[in-house]
Amino acid sequence: MKKKLIVGNWKMNGSLAANAALVGALKDGLAQAAAEAGCGVAVAVPAAYLAQVQALAEGSRIALAAQDVSEHAVGAFTGETSAEMLRDFGVRYALVGHSERRQYHGETDAVVAAKAQRALAVGITPIVCVGETLQEREAGETQNVVKRQLAAVVQAVGHCVTELVVAYEPVWAIGTGRTASPEQAQEVHAVLRAQLAAATTQADGIALLYGGSMNAANAAQLLAQPDIDGGLVGGASLKAADFLQIIAAAD
Repeated sequence: MKKKLIVGNWKMNGSLAANAALVGALKDGLAQAAAEAGCGVAVAVPAAYLAQVQALAEGSRIALAAQDVSEHAVGAFTGETSAEMLRDFGVRYALVGHSERRQYHGETDAVVAAKAQRALAVGITPIVCVGETLQEREAGETQNVVKRQLAAVVQAVGHCVTELVVAYEPVWAIGTGRTASPEQAQEVHAVLRAQLAAATTQADGIALLYGGSMNAANAAQLLAQPDIDGGLVGGASLKAADFLQIIAAAD
């Protein structure tokens, strides 16, 4: 049975004190879980706190993730963080193409693909985010949008496609309190799985995460869907009890 993956995206939240309390509570909760629990766990933290959380999470099940990565390896790119820098802090995953990066920073499919390539080049697993806006969904464009977004990355990474994680995050369900029904989420995940199957015979081994307001109340139903292999969790990941409940549903 494929191991599920739960990733908490802290977004632009946190402080030294709050981070220490949250990671401490997560470590305590995970330590009490069954020894055979096999769900992967990661937290995507602001770049300023990578060193702190790396130290806090040492020796636990919690892997470190970055919220973004530069498409460039080195150079005069003020404010950017390279994949090589992230690797120095033990980062295992990096979000690429999150809807907020696409919306507020104008990231194109080509930029997202280049970021995925840079992460893979240094051994960091890119979590490729795809998803449609409410307007696109209502226009019946959901499948076309997510397939276009994923295709750019698949084409760029070639045979390394098996090393990706893909997160479907319907933009209309992020931070709005709205959530795709398990059936709606599964329908899109099945489309993504089929698209990956056209690129590799190992598509069943690629983790597909749901990232639209997964919380403690709906996690079990979403994770029970055949093509949902985990979650990219936003607000609920900032509350230790809620995040632990989601992890328990995946375990």
